[in-house]
Amino acid sequence: MKHIYSTCFLLTAIIFMGFSASAQETQERVVDEVVAVVNEGVITLSRIKRESKAIVDSEVQQGKLRDVAQKMVDEKQGELIANIINEELLVQKAKEIGLDKEIDASLNQRFLQIMKQYNMKSLDALYEEMQKTGVDPQEIREVWRKEATRTMVLQKEVQSRVYWEASGKQLKDYFEKNKARFTKPETVSISEIFLAFAGRDEAGVREKAKQLVAQLRGGADFAKVVAENSDRPDAAKTKGKVDTMNLKDLDEKFAVAIKDLKAGGYSDPIEVDQIGINILRVDDRTAASSESFFDENAVRMAILNEKLPEATKKYMSSLREDSFIKINENYRPIVAPILFAAERKEKVSLK
Repeated sequence: MKHIYSTCFLLTAIIFMGFSASAQETQERVVDEVVAVVNEGVITLSRIKRESKAIVDSEVQQGKLRDVAQKMVDEKQGELIANIINEELLVQKAKEIGLDKEIDASLNQRFLQIMKQYNMKSLDALYEEMQKTGVDPQEIREVWRKEATRTMVLQKEVQSRVYWEASGKQLKDYFEKNKARFTKPETVSISEIFLAFAGRDEAGVREKAKQLVAQLRGGADFAKVVAENSDRPDAAKTKGKVDTMNLKDLDEKFAVAIKDLKAGGYSDPIEVDQIGINILRVDDRTAASSESFFDENAVRMAILNEKLPEATKKYMSSLREDSFIKINENYRPIVAPILFAAERKEKVSLK
């Protein structure tokens, strides 16, 4: 049953009347068009335009012509608005279940990690450096906030429930039916040297990386090279040690770089976006095994990966079902079929 509050009806009435009283006071006042009301939240046309511009700018940076990128975004405006409505629902849910402080803490920690990674003395210094390269720290923070909000709400409300819902018997039954999926994977232990681009000539950093690889392959002491050159804040202490992990879990760029390396081998320089360059050393490798073995976490994760897409759809559908959502009639034809697709499909299947 929908939780529809009188405040929502009042808010909708005020908004969709177009603030006629204010318009009579002055015809020069520009009122932002309301695209949708979500419970007590409002999604405006100016927000849609900002989101659209950000997507277009991103596509242009990746090589697309601006008019081509703009056309693509315009054609998917309904999908964009539906996504923003879902984002608003998740933001409201995060506040309801008390995740705001946790989200803020995660964002602060993320900036602190970058600050340390680039050897900045303060967050203000980091923000200043970001602005010099044309990056707005507040815009980045908002993008990360959306990511963190979605991730944390779904982890708490969906993933955690699905992960733990299988009983011991169900886990054993699943394992027996899918034994071939639970063999021991190939693992690799790696160490790294990281060279940051921040505040440096990128061509110079690339050349330095090549020289370091040549030195290491020539027999230079790895721990010493790490301590003297790596931009990780604790590099001298860790000696560049990363971790042991399943090879299949490595980022493809790194996996390809060490694919043919034996223990003690060094990768060529690996450029990571516009952040910097990694040099990897393979410390140890363990071959995969065809023998099946029961690992409760692995089985739960396998079940989670199977069930999560549908569970997430059902959760978002329930959020919409329990919310007051009013879409401006000018946008309803392009938004509603996308936003409520799952609910309509369910109703059809029940007939």
